[in-house]
Amino acid sequence: MSKRPRPTFTEQEALLFHSSGRPGKLEIVATKPMATQRDLSLAYSPGVAVPVLAIADDPQKAYDLTTKGNFVAVITNGTAILGLGNRGALAAKPVMEGKSVLFKRFADIDSIDLEVSTEDPDEFINCVKFLGAGWGGINLEDIKAPECFIIEQKLRELMDIPVFHDDQHGTAIISAAGLINALEMTGRDIKSTKLVCNGAGAAGIACLELLRAIGFPPNNLILCDTKGVIYKGRTDGMNQWKSGYAVETEARTLEDALKGADVFYGLSAKGAVTKEMVKSMAAKPIIFAMANPDPEITAEEVAEVRDDAIMATGRSDYPNQINNVLGFPFIFRGALDVRASTINMEMKIAAARALAELAREDVPDEVAATYGTRLKFGPEYIIPTPFDPRLMSSIPPAVAQAAMDTGVARKPIEDMEAYKHQLNARRDPIAGTLQQVYTKLRRSPKRVAFAEGEEEQVIRAAASFVAQGLGTALLVGREDRVKATATEAGIELGDGIEIINARLSNRNGVYINYLYERLQRHGFLLRDVQRLVNTDRNHFASLMVANGDADAMVTGVTRNFSVALEDVRRVIDPKPGHRVIGVSLVVARGRTVLVADTAITELPTGEELAEIAIEAAGVAKRFGYVPRVGMLAFSTFGHPAGERSEKVIEAVKILDQRRVDFEYEGDMAADVALNPDLAAAYPFNRLSGPANVLVMPAFHSASISTKMLQELGGATVIGPLLVGLDRPVQLVQLGAKDTQIVNMAALAAFNVSG
Repeated sequence: MSKRPRPTFTEQEALLFHSSGRPGKLEIVATKPMATQRDLSLAYSPGVAVPVLAIADDPQKAYDLTTKGNFVAVITNGTAILGLGNRGALAAKPVMEGKSVLFKRFADIDSIDLEVSTEDPDEFINCVKFLGAGWGGINLEDIKAPECFIIEQKLRELMDIPVFHDDQHGTAIISAAGLINALEMTGRDIKSTKLVCNGAGAAGIACLELLRAIGFPPNNLILCDTKGVIYKGRTDGMNQWKSGYAVETEARTLEDALKGADVFYGLSAKGAVTKEMVKSMAAKPIIFAMANPDPEITAEEVAEVRDDAIMATGRSDYPNQINNVLGFPFIFRGALDVRASTINMEMKIAAARALAELAREDVPDEVAATYGTRLKFGPEYIIPTPFDPRLMSSIPPAVAQAAMDTGVARKPIEDMEAYKHQLNARRDPIAGTLQQVYTKLRRSPKRVAFAEGEEEQVIRAAASFVAQGLGTALLVGREDRVKATATEAGIELGDGIEIINARLSNRNGVYINYLYERLQRHGFLLRDVQRLVNTDRNHFASLMVANGDADAMVTGVTRNFSVALEDVRRVIDPKPGHRVIGVSLVVARGRTVLVADTAITELPTGEELAEIAIEAAGVAKRFGYVPRVGMLAFSTFGHPAGERSEKVIEAVKILDQRRVDFEYEGDMAADVALNPDLAAAYPFNRLSGPANVLVMPAFHSASISTKMLQELGGATVIGPLLVGLDRPVQLVQLGAKDTQIVNMAALAAFNVSG
């Protein structure tokens, strides 16, 4: 089993992430206009009385008139936080906020976190019971066993909405999906497969419950806890939930139980399984070592004694990660969309089977782009990856169908194919762009030159770049200055960080000759070039990239974009046949678009606009997406007419002549390009959906609109990304923070120009 570099971060970085800007990870955003007195009257008094009375007459109207139908509460008492144990309800809040963010990110479900300060199951149950009318579902989290069983069971009885303890059922569903595929791969029959589970807590018992439901004979499932095998007649350390899985067996220890076993499920602790135990298992053993953060036995240890094992862990740095994010967002999505009264066993089985089937299908370009290879169904790919875009259109329909089949759906879906299309529309196709970039770099790390290596935020960014397994950081600067700044800031300059002093470099002669040959007919004397190489870090870093001593470069913290770009352009030419432009990624309200040109060409001609469109579409493809290019103007299809619109119309005609391989349309106003309802007035519009690449008629309109959106519209803007140079270079904004520098360094190493 191949290992992926494991991303790391410092405690300070984690605290800064959660505290910077608006503290925490959530905010409330109004979905209706609140600009006028009439808006406020409708939103609150007196207009709100109308939906109040409607819901009082028919409680089901709450799904149509409030957030209830897309609203999940994430609730805990903090008694079993991740791998940290009982730290109290308030300490669990960062985790619960994170869970809410995942609901939104992966399934477009709104969520709120609630931390209940009691360890008494009855008090907890009453608290949730009396608050629960406003939610569409409840995700219980980080509650210790056996209380979690009592709480979930009672709330399921008391409430008519889905109640789902993810620590139990999420792990059970994802692992079952992987096991279904591993059994097929090894030619095993579920009826004769012997499985040993170590760990009799919430997750372990839920796993065995689901395995029984999918067909495992009870006597073929052996459960172990810290005292050994749970067998019939045992009294020590037992409770009613463990007793339900007691079997007739002579085995008394985990070591005994694993002899001849086909499958091992680990939900216990690091080091619980030895190499000798693995050696004693049956041929082609299936080992799911799911303890976090460290598995019961490592993949490397298993490989030392078995070359026929299929292995999964709970970690992201190995193949076959049993990750709950593959399940809970999509399970709730399906349950909410049919207004299910519960999440029953049939819905869990449907989710597991849908996941298993998805792993057997061909992997799409977006996933292949993320991992740098096309994953194929096999020992190292038995479960889909968390960023597979097909999860959204595969798991919710299966769950919804199971809910309808078992009679717990209160709003059946009439057209399942149309529902799948709606789900795809809810998924933000480019929200995972940076994750895609980072994942690819961890598989193929690069050497990146950080030109302004004496600046504190640059040094901090370089350390983070290395710590995350993205590659080697080359800090251009004077060694004493870099080290002094790092020491003062508390930054450790460990392995993977190199300091390059331009004046003392043994490559100066090569760089001077290279640059002088380029600039000697442009007014530069030899001594001018020597000064640039010895003292100007942008020129030096650019020369490192141009001469293959670095794979990519990032700069811009201390100089304006145009000044830094001029330095770089003296060293690096455009890629043959390409145009240098700036492309910004704008993420707003769950939608992402690429905007061009946001940095280079001030007043492009029709020919230049066509070239910008081709370059921007190429960037979209580089990220694995299908471009739909809107050629923007203040006019829409000729009205009102104007000089800049004429340039856009000319650009469209040029694209027609070139027979490009992407969708494009224009001239069109931004609202028509982005809003399908407005676009419907123009049936001849050639775009199959809302534009995801916007080509602006001029640099100033692109720059003004993206910066205004960022400040007023709550949008996140990444870029401008420098596209079209012959070597990978990215420029950050003046005064950029360390996180922004890391992102741009990663994008430089990724090489957005291809």
